Amino acid sequence: MQTNHYPDTHHRWLALFVLCFGVLMIVLDTTIVNVALPSIRDDLGFSETSLVWVVNAYMLTFGGFLLLGGRLGDFFGQRRLFLVGIASFTLASLICGMAGTQQQLVWARAVQGVGGAVVSAVALSLIMNLFTEQGERAKAMGVYGFVCAGGGSLGVLLGGVLTSTLSWHWIFLVNLPIGIVVYGLCLRLLPAHDTGLRPQKLDVAGAVSMTASMMLAVYAIVNGNETGWLSVEILGLLALAGLLFAWFIRLQLRLAAPLMPLSLFRQRNVSVANVVAVLWAAALFAWFFMSALYMQFVLGYDALQVGLAFLPANVVMALFSLGLSAWLVMRIGIRASLTLGLVLAALGLGWFARAPLDGLFWVDIFPSMVLLGLGGGIAFNPLLLAAMNDVAPEDSGLASGVVNTAFMMGGAVGLAVLASIAAVVGRQWLAQGHALAASLLAGYQLAFLLGAAAAGIGAGLTMLLMRTPAAGLSTVAAKVH
Repeated sequence: MQTNHYPDTHHRWLALFVLCFGVLMIVLDTTIVNVALPSIRDDLGFSETSLVWVVNAYMLTFGGFLLLGGRLGDFFGQRRLFLVGIASFTLASLICGMAGTQQQLVWARAVQGVGGAVVSAVALSLIMNLFTEQGERAKAMGVYGFVCAGGGSLGVLLGGVLTSTLSWHWIFLVNLPIGIVVYGLCLRLLPAHDTGLRPQKLDVAGAVSMTASMMLAVYAIVNGNETGWLSVEILGLLALAGLLFAWFIRLQLRLAAPLMPLSLFRQRNVSVANVVAVLWAAALFAWFFMSALYMQFVLGYDALQVGLAFLPANVVMALFSLGLSAWLVMRIGIRASLTLGLVLAALGLGWFARAPLDGLFWVDIFPSMVLLGLGGGIAFNPLLLAAMNDVAPEDSGLASGVVNTAFMMGGAVGLAVLASIAAVVGRQWLAQGHALAASLLAGYQLAFLLGAAAAGIGAGLTMLLMRTPAAGLSTVAAKVH
């Protein structure tokens, strides 16, 4: 593994802040889009189901290339890959901002996902290499976690401001100055170093087969309502997705240096954490997507009002990421903390599921946002700890990458499924003569209810199947915050 040695602490912290700004740009793009979705839909003529691809094109390539991005960093050099990732993400943001068709926007979002995956994977490795002393590393990871959560809060608000005052194009164009500044500072603060031990072979086939499998499956789910679930096209796509996934599993079993070593899942907590990550992500992304549409299409909020409505949840998440979650983990343990977070999130989604046509912010939205902020803020840290706590130190980065991949893939597939179900219910209500707003609300309510069920199932699996570590909890928690 490559290492970076700096003459003084000041230099290392400057490098950390530059890396965090790069990650901030990636985090912004995961939330800034949600409040602009109705404007994008109206401008480019997306249907309600195809609109999901503005989110999913990014999530699928991001999740598909997280693990490969880390391996490429080991092979070609982390600084070099970080610069490539920033450059490609910034260029794709420009294309997104200038997009005039659905196809241009979706493809550019996919390229953004690849660049974002590389930046995220390599940034964590660079931070771990910059700060080798335990106390400094804990502080550095705390800053990194705060940027990730705070970036989500900033993204939602910034998305509302830019969409309301300028246009949706600027939610992407805002990345340009950040990307240029980060690229320039990285050239100065992150000197190139020769890579040390390189992986024997890059599992490109594994990354391609996994990403292709997930994209085909989500495409089939998104288009199943319009094409017909029993049509040759949809069944063929699902079958091909299944074959590609089976090939991916076969590759992982046969290769000497697989992208995702399946032996990792022999650890019970690793397996449980990844299943819970899929369920939690499905609920979380459906909440972001559906609640934005509910507030705009049912309650008539503008983009700025939607951004402000999300603020309570994201501020609470950011506060917990700054240390409260780690404190809670050290007091009651990983299993109890994760269960508590998922239960609170399920309650928040359940509250949204009863939101009426004439919903009031302080009664129908604010309590849900606070509950989801608490749930997300509490659950995120123990979820990562559960995935990493039982593995050997040299495998901790891989375990983190695997659970992040499961999270992104779960979000993509879960959002596609719940958005399709919501669309089916909405059409049924319309066909029965109900008003458009009432029809949309019926679909959203069912999606929120299913999201609450997913979070609740995740809480149940955590409580029943996750083992409590006998020792080392405080040490591991301290390393993360």
